[in-house]
Order: sequence, then C-alpha cells, then structure tokens
Amino acid sequence: MIKKNTLQVEKVNTQIVNWLKTYAENAKVNGFVVGISGGVDSAVTSTLCAQTGLKVLCVEMPIHQHESHVSRGREHINQLKSRYPNVSETLADLTSVFETFKTEVPTDFEENKLNLTLANTRARLRMTTLYYFAGVQGLLVAGTGNKVEDFGVGFFTKYGDGGVDLSPIADLMKSEVFMLAAYLKVPESILNAAPSDGLFGDEKTDEAQLGATYDELEWAMNQDQAGKSSTDFSGREKTVFDIYKRLNKINQHKMKEIPVCLVNRD
Repeated sequence: MIKKNTLQVEKVNTQIVNWLKTYAENAKVNGFVVGISGGVDSAVTSTLCAQTGLKVLCVEMPIHQHESHVSRGREHINQLKSRYPNVSETLADLTSVFETFKTEVPTDFEENKLNLTLANTRARLRMTTLYYFAGVQGLLVAGTGNKVEDFGVGFFTKYGDGGVDLSPIADLMKSEVFMLAAYLKVPESILNAAPSDGLFGDEKTDEAQLGATYDELEWAMNQDQAGKSSTDFSGREKTVFDIYKRLNKINQHKMKEIPVCLVNRD
C-alpha cells in the first residue's frame, strides 16, 4: 500500500527558509514564535525558522503534559539554542490556567464529548499564549501543521494549533517532514517517537485517535486526489481509504474558509 515519497531535502529546506525570511521582512516583524511540543512537526518548523537568522522564540506550554513530551521538547530546544544564537526560549506552564478554566464552566456533560472539548481547550489556550508573546515581541506565530493534518483529515484544533500567521510545512506530507527532520539533525528521540498531539495528558498516539498511520493516510489522500473511490479497494486498503474519506468530510469546516452570508442589496 505505502509508497514513500522522495524529497529534495536540501532544495526544499532552502526554499522554505527563504520564504519565511521574505515573509517576515515584508511584514516588518522581528521573527517567529513557535510552540514546542516534543514532536517532529514543531521541531522541524522551529529549525527552519532559526535558519532565517531572525529572532525565534520557542515556547513550552505544558498542561498536565506527559514527561516524555516535555523531555523531548527540552532536548530539542537545548540543541537548537546551541546551534543558532538567534533562538531563545520561555516557559508558560498553563496547567493552573486550564484547571481554573474548568472551575468556571459546567462540566456535567457526556464524558467523550467533554474530554475532546477540553483537549481542544488546551490547544486554544496555547494559541492565546503564542499570540501574547507574538504581540509583545513583534513576532509571527509559525504553524506546525503538515499537509495530511491541515488539508487531508483536518487533524488540528480550529483556533487552536490551527490559529497561526503562516504555515511553513503545510505543503509537506508527514513522511516528508520526517525526511526534512533527519536532514536537519532533529534529535533521535523525536525522530523515533510515535506522533502524538499530547492533548490528553498521556502518550495516546495520533494513530490511536485516527485509526490509521500517517503513511496510510498519505496513501489514501493520494488515491483520493487521483479520483479513486472506496469500491476500488478491499481489506486494509478499503478500511484506510474509508477512514480518510470520513475524516476529510466531517472536518471540512476546519479546512475551508469561514462561510459568510453575502447580503443581496439590490
């Protein structure tokens, strides 16, 4: 089923860095702020931003975060600071903010819906925090979403990690992000970790939430773009393709522009 993409990593690296630098200079800002999660997407994004030579602020924003995520994020920031003098860091522990929020809203709802909503609340608190630092330091919020998440299955929080100023890796498949990460010498601990959004305070993987691996979803996305349908497949391929189509359909509200009622003034 899976056919790995090939990527001219050096060429793509240069292209994205130049794009970031040009955008920031035209916007007349000082640089970028990136939320560091301990995952490959934020590691690649922050490294690309660092290569511009502009100011890069890496922000840790734990909310009951699993220790493995914290340690991987810390390892990456330390490595990045040792390589790029334009990189700085800050910690905004949002655990108490999150807990206070829960005391101010009713929580007597169906458990699955409540847990998912609170997970999305974590992402939105982080977005607010990133824009705080962006505002006071004259920075752009750099998004960390990849192509499968942002345009395939909509695996992000609207106005959470989806609330950004620009998206440097959103045209890269997850496998391509890993290729670029290896080229950029991202820490092995991150390269070898199973992808996880970290929004539930444990090590629940993205695969467990989505029902398929990123490699499988990439395949399904490519098949869908080629005009294939569910009847073209059987077995695991059909299962994965149906998962992709279901997620793509129900998450269209995240991936399309906000609908506007255009008033007829005639």
